[in-house]
Amino acid sequence: MPTLNWLTRDDDLRAAARVPYRLLEEAAELSAGEPDAGNMLIQGDNLEALKALLPFYAGQVKCIYIDPPYNTRSAFEHYDDNLEHTQWLALMWPRLELLRELLTEDGSIWVSIDDNEAHYLKVIMDEIFERRNFISNIIWQKKFSPQNDAKWISDSHDHIVCFAKNKLTWRPNRLPRSEKMDKRYKNLDNDPRGPWISTDLTRAEHRDRDYWPIETPAGRTVFPAKGRSWSRPAENIEKLKRENRLWFGPKKDRMPRLKKFLEEMDEGLTPQSLWHCSDVGHNQEAKREIISLTLATVFDTPKPERLIQRILHIATNPGDLVLDSFLGSGTTAAVAHKMGRRYIGVEMGEHAVTHCVPRLQKVIDGEQGGISKSAGWQGGGGFRFYRLGPTVFDEQGQIRQDIRFPTLAAHVWFSETRRPWNGKGDSPLLGLCDDRAYALLYNGILGDKRPAGGNVLTRATLARIRDEIDRIQADFNGSVTIYGEQSRLTPATLDREGIVFKQMPYDVKASR
Repeated sequence: MPTLNWLTRDDDLRAAARVPYRLLEEAAELSAGEPDAGNMLIQGDNLEALKALLPFYAGQVKCIYIDPPYNTRSAFEHYDDNLEHTQWLALMWPRLELLRELLTEDGSIWVSIDDNEAHYLKVIMDEIFERRNFISNIIWQKKFSPQNDAKWISDSHDHIVCFAKNKLTWRPNRLPRSEKMDKRYKNLDNDPRGPWISTDLTRAEHRDRDYWPIETPAGRTVFPAKGRSWSRPAENIEKLKRENRLWFGPKKDRMPRLKKFLEEMDEGLTPQSLWHCSDVGHNQEAKREIISLTLATVFDTPKPERLIQRILHIATNPGDLVLDSFLGSGTTAAVAHKMGRRYIGVEMGEHAVTHCVPRLQKVIDGEQGGISKSAGWQGGGGFRFYRLGPTVFDEQGQIRQDIRFPTLAAHVWFSETRRPWNGKGDSPLLGLCDDRAYALLYNGILGDKRPAGGNVLTRATLARIRDEIDRIQADFNGSVTIYGEQSRLTPATLDREGIVFKQMPYDVKASR
């Protein structure tokens, strides 16, 4: 398969593996609503944030939508959109690699882009996601009127490049039928099966075996037009005639047409690759949505909520996890929230606080802009706000000495349970979850401050952990996962005691 080469390609292909692994630290003062809603807003470099998410969410994200810088050679206020072409490729490659790892096997990724980089994006995504998993290049009409001052041709569209992680398992949802579509169906003959439309019963080629006369109910004999023939065999058409599925016109003397009943149509429509602004919105609609929320400044190219709603409708179901690592003004998170999807949004600058947080707070309060009315949104839910914490490992792969017990404990608990940790950090026992206990032997938590003191699993430290478990749940008989530097218990003892021992630092690292 052809590949794209650029100056720093070899380094960029290894960039994701070199990203330092960081912890996520909650900023509770910026979180809002229900804390256990399963939604996250992360402020920080999105490459480092994606790496930090890997042990928590690898293989868990159903849909990724991103709207990266378009590399248009014009500087945005909130993004450096004036990247040299090689820099743009260096930006995208490692992020796309990590995004792929976060997708479920039946997940999909959708990337907004314009003509400046669309074709290069397609080539590198062919390589990362494999060309066989390409779904579509969707054309979105982003402007409802032409630019008469355009130097050459008025730019009226953007691309949305879509890939599945595994095309064989990806199943898109159909789009809902509109009231306008259903109004086309009439019941001209009062058929008890309800409204219908009629379609041509001939094909655009002549076949001798499918060219024969049909007698209308009025006694007239009709043939297909010159160069055409019936699209179905004689016995099939006779069956349709007996079942009153043919329409011969109000006087029953015209060429027969096939009746298709509304009640027999599929529940939805197969998505097409051309999306008109009348159906999914345009740039000006998106800017009006931002202005109506009285946020700070408006982004140059926000996306309308209806556009993101279309993507999430096709690619997800309620409860699925959505990720946007170029969150911008927070549109993807807002739409996912209103549609009952869980979400993770990543933004690097202060507008994570100035734009995204207030917008999502308004969503929780039940704001009625964007898709709120069509989605029946009345408010509720919540999100947690995180910032990137310190790196966990030094250059030698060892846990940094300044990583405190509560920080690492929160990471271990979250990675094991997918839930936030609310402990005090005064005990090796982190807690119980789903009939399993979790413990961490680190940083002299048992009171022994020697370098390895308290960090080794022995019969004495196991007894201490068991005592802590009994204080929480006396009848606990589940398994125990223990993190530590070493274990002095034999494999047979670990098995007998129902213990899974994980050695630090190796089992605390990200999956790469």
